[in-house]
Amino acid sequence: MDGVMTRLYAEIPPEEFGSVDDSFMISFLTDEEKHVLSTRYQYFRVNVPVTVSLMRDQAQRQLPFWLEPSGFKKTDMLVKNEEYTYEVWQKDFDEGLVELGVNGFDKHRPVYFVSVAPRDKEASLTVTDVYPSTYNSDTLRVGAFTYHDWSGLELTEVPQALQNQLYFTTVRGRAREAHVIDAFRATPHPSSAKPDELLLTWSESPKTTINIQWRNSGDVNDGFVRYWKKGSTDTTRVHATKLSLDDRLLYNDRYVNRFTAGLKGLQPGTSYLYQAGAGSPGVWSDVASFTTEAEELKPFSFVWFGDTHFFPDSGKIVSRAMRENPDAAFYSVAGDNVSTGLYRDEWDRYFYRSGTLFANKPLMPVPGNHDRQDGLGAKLYTDLFALPLNNPEGVDQELSYYFEYGDALFIMIDATSDVEDHTPWIDRILSNTKAKWKFVMFHFPPYNFEEPYFDIQQEWVPLFDKYHVDMVMGGHIHYYMRSKPMNGGKVVNDYSKGTVYAISISIPSKHDQLGPEPYAVKQYAEGYFYQRVEVGPHELTYKAVDSEGVVRDQFSIRK
Repeated sequence: MDGVMTRLYAEIPPEEFGSVDDSFMISFLTDEEKHVLSTRYQYFRVNVPVTVSLMRDQAQRQLPFWLEPSGFKKTDMLVKNEEYTYEVWQKDFDEGLVELGVNGFDKHRPVYFVSVAPRDKEASLTVTDVYPSTYNSDTLRVGAFTYHDWSGLELTEVPQALQNQLYFTTVRGRAREAHVIDAFRATPHPSSAKPDELLLTWSESPKTTINIQWRNSGDVNDGFVRYWKKGSTDTTRVHATKLSLDDRLLYNDRYVNRFTAGLKGLQPGTSYLYQAGAGSPGVWSDVASFTTEAEELKPFSFVWFGDTHFFPDSGKIVSRAMRENPDAAFYSVAGDNVSTGLYRDEWDRYFYRSGTLFANKPLMPVPGNHDRQDGLGAKLYTDLFALPLNNPEGVDQELSYYFEYGDALFIMIDATSDVEDHTPWIDRILSNTKAKWKFVMFHFPPYNFEEPYFDIQQEWVPLFDKYHVDMVMGGHIHYYMRSKPMNGGKVVNDYSKGTVYAISISIPSKHDQLGPEPYAVKQYAEGYFYQRVEVGPHELTYKAVDSEGVVRDQFSIRK
């Protein structure tokens, strides 16, 4: 499909992209391309003759172009789950390779899935050479799930003739693999020869290191950072690493290069100025600045946001936070940074609407379910952020991590990854830290009125209780809530005995009615906010500020 899109851009003007449909694609594709799209989407080898059943969502308007021509025939059988009804198509295959094609040129998310059974009921079926091998096989039955990105969606009706057949699970993201109908996007902020989208993060000590990241157009292949102490002219130059990004449906800016320069050996408690530079044609960014953490323990503040999704209003609250918190050491977002994390144009809006904030203050985010979508992972997220590589085993790097700043520990968790994989990692971090203050951030809040996360309550909350985490910050539910101190799922009478759980939102949101939360101190069904946390040697001070600059919630903890 990368090759198909390259040829399409060369032959078809953008004003005709809106007319791309199935019939256009059938006429546009070469015979070789049609063959690949008809046979290489899914395949496996069988040792005996089999019948393959293909479960296709009835709501999909257009049949996959290869389905009937390849010999599949529609049956009267139906397979159902709570959301979708699938019609069953079948075809007999001889011993050998079974090859299947794409779900379609649309982006129909409930993609088809298949089961397989030997034509001779007495034969022993062996399946090998399965592609894709990422997803496990299961037994077709009531109660089985289909999509790894929606594991709670279970089959509710399976015909007797298909019961207990071997079947292949999948993810809804596979609908995107050949997506071209209504698929083309344009970024309002295309790249150029001048470095932009400057971003600061940490992956090592905030006292002596910092990462500087930026974007250039795809024809800029070399990058540098030059930096100097504020008030000095003694400049140091550092070469940056390059990562090429390809968003094949972003027709006005398909290829960009992302550069990262890791600055090391910095002096603690020092302010620096810097510029990012394109090696050729020798264009430099505007001057930005950063300040390293002090060597000695000092009070500091940080600002965090709930879901930003980076709409214009979240840009507004970010701009307000920047104006009102010039002393903040860093910023964080509790997931759902954007609405579709697979689309680079949404990240372009993210950086554009944040202005110069993240060029001058480090951003330490966590991913939400919108940052990784449809079971396809969060590769673009990790391509954009250079974050600590101290993740738990079994979790992709830079998605879950931890760092210390001042006398505080921050555990940043990808709650869209496996919950149990994090438990021993969280235990180890909390048991080894000497930090006085402990903060945890992840997207799915364990306590909320709408969708309590009992797996998190079971796996992580006991550790927060055991090691006395001061505050857990999250988002996802699109309202504001701050709890009383809690321990063991119950309210306690003192902050020294429990953890505060907070949920926030950084875009306009409104719930007609919030459910009862007896543990809540504050609930707001509408409005959007930023949160400032001041951390001192003996006191933590918190306030939530709305989009008009009004403080809507505040409290303090003394130790």
